[in-house]
Amino acid sequence: MFEILRKKIASFMGTVEDSARKHEVELSVATKVRGMLSGAIRLSDSDLEDVLWNLQLELMQNDVASETVEYLTGRLKERLVGMDIEHGKVNEFVSKAVREVLLETLSTGSEFNLIEFIRRKEKPVKIVFFGVNGTGKTTTIAKVAAYLLKNGISPVIAAGDTFRAGAIEQAEKHAGMVGVRVVKQQKGSDSAAVIFDAIEHAKARGIDVVLADTAGRMQTNVNLMDEMKKIIRVAKPDLKIFVGDALTGNDAVEQARSFNDNAGIDAVILTKMDADAKGGSALSITHETKKPIILIGTGQGYGDLKEFDRNWFVDSIIPAA
Repeated sequence: MFEILRKKIASFMGTVEDSARKHEVELSVATKVRGMLSGAIRLSDSDLEDVLWNLQLELMQNDVASETVEYLTGRLKERLVGMDIEHGKVNEFVSKAVREVLLETLSTGSEFNLIEFIRRKEKPVKIVFFGVNGTGKTTTIAKVAAYLLKNGISPVIAAGDTFRAGAIEQAEKHAGMVGVRVVKQQKGSDSAAVIFDAIEHAKARGIDVVLADTAGRMQTNVNLMDEMKKIIRVAKPDLKIFVGDALTGNDAVEQARSFNDNAGIDAVILTKMDADAKGGSALSITHETKKPIILIGTGQGYGDLKEFDRNWFVDSIIPAA
């Protein structure tokens, strides 16, 4: 997981260390003596110019959005230029700086725990899932249902994707596998009406959470985007979740940005994180939308869903010093 990004970051840290050594060689005798007495070296802007430029290119090649790249490299520059670094501890210093910047990038200002959120809210809690076709949205909803059941929370699934052929049957199949009920209507029915029925069903039977599927839509499809807005007006969801495919890189970032602009998403679930060698989607989506990634898909089984931990993510990228 994240092998490519991990290698790029390791290469960056090694290059900074090489620049520090080169910097020491080029110093005047007087400056060297002062450095030896203080036990430290100081990197200049020129020492890091080429290194940070190369890092920018490598990050963009690894699915990190350009705005996020600029933020990352800008913050690194602030933390490295002009700082006194002990001899022999350049790699350790740079590693700490990179770690802190990555954690900052993945921070949205507050932690979000789905289970605690549901337990605090008036029931039924209404959660609507949005995303494009092919991201594993319907499968992810079934995984969330299994995750809630494991935590003692009862869900029902609303088969609100009435647009795509076979979508209702797919929702029923997944729901049957995890042991939850599906509220549905015919293909072509009003999606908002289906979700409204599911909410009424949950109220009548004391079910804790409504998990509403919706038609997969490209962010450029005006009609489906309008339908999404209608769903929000009718269902008044407590939580709007964007489901993105980590392997689609910058496409996932653009989708998340568009859904956030049109629907005001509250949180993100990233699928296929177990197969993601780059890791750029997680960094970019969080930074671009300022919304938390709450869960990630780590496999094809219904239990392959885990809470996203930014410390785990960074540990997966930064090699041990």
